Amino acid sequence: MSRFVQQAMTEQVQDSGMDVNLRSAVRLVALLNLGYFGIEFAVALAIGSVSLFADSIDLLEDASVNLLILLGLGWGVRRRAQLGRMLAVILLIPGAATLITAWSKVNQPVAPEPLALTLAGLGALVVNLSCALLLARHRHAGGSLTKAAFLSARNDAFANIAIIAAGAVTAWLWPSAWPDIIVGIAIALLNADAAREVWEAAREERQAEP
Repeated sequence: MSRFVQQAMTEQVQDSGMDVNLRSAVRLVALLNLGYFGIEFAVALAIGSVSLFADSIDLLEDASVNLLILLGLGWGVRRRAQLGRMLAVILLIPGAATLITAWSKVNQPVAPEPLALTLAGLGALVVNLSCALLLARHRHAGGSLTKAAFLSARNDAFANIAIIAAGAVTAWLWPSAWPDIIVGIAIALLNADAAREVWEAAREERQAEP
């Protein structure tokens, strides 16, 4: 039996000091994601970036996920597992939006402005690393729910590094729309894998219920 399943069998989230800290962390993560979403989305539209569009929609999705987690932290194992499965489906939405945007960009392959792409990606990296650090010590406390939040923040940080790299490649090596498009598609695939992990965690959590 996995460590995660063993924890899921014994954890019941109560209104304890740990629960208060977890709620505060999740609330702050939601606000950080929502705040930077507006900035990154505006830059994405201004420079026509697929990767920034994907990451900005992902920030909005992350804010929604964390708000749902706030609602579900006090629930029992069964209801948390059900919400975890729903969050796994939500994680797929940014990927679908990205693929649609990438397809339209292929038909008009204009390279985004590399400096704006890099700076926006760097700002998002700071936000997502902060969120990942806030959630890291709580990622098992709420079962599949906080696991979903932590995976989203962690994967977003990886995506931001790729966005920064795409900006550098566009500026100095390959002045094309393709680095941005490739990174955008990679972000979509990363979200799909996170959705799979959350779905499996929710299933294990449900099966471990006595």
